[in-house]
Amino acid sequence: MTTPAAVALTTATFLGMEFVAWFMHKYVLHGALWFLHRSHHVRHPHHFERNDFFFLFYGALSMAGIMYGSAEKSWPFWVGIGIAAYGSVYFFVHDVLIHGRLRFWRKSSNKYLRALNMAHKMHHKTTGRDGSEEFGMLWVSPKYFELALRKPAPGRQRQRRNISASSNS
Repeated sequence: MTTPAAVALTTATFLGMEFVAWFMHKYVLHGALWFLHRSHHVRHPHHFERNDFFFLFYGALSMAGIMYGSAEKSWPFWVGIGIAAYGSVYFFVHDVLIHGRLRFWRKSSNKYLRALNMAHKMHHKTTGRDGSEEFGMLWVSPKYFELALRKPAPGRQRQRRNISASSNS
């Protein structure tokens, strides 16, 4: 497979995984597999959730593609790489940035990340199986971008108050 074709296939797989994640989240996790996903929607004292087992499915799918296609670097290899790349971004964005499971990044002033966080909070507003919205991971509805643009970034208000207080002195 040529390098441009490999890059195109990996990119298409990565982008396609957003649709797969949305579909699976909306119709499977909030459907038949709610008994596993529910752990992600309720507060609990544990570091891990039953919901964390879903990475095994996508990890196995990715690994199978990488292993099956690795000898010739054929299309299953690049599909596996695309799935692995999406899983890595998913972990960093969803688990680290949004849910703070690794506490090295708190709040962001980035409009996209703030809009994504708002959309995700709206998804978790409903703790039951039904009534949620915003099932994707990287795609954000335009209404959350508008909110992120209108609402000041965390910490910015304090800076403005300190600046205006010192200029009044």
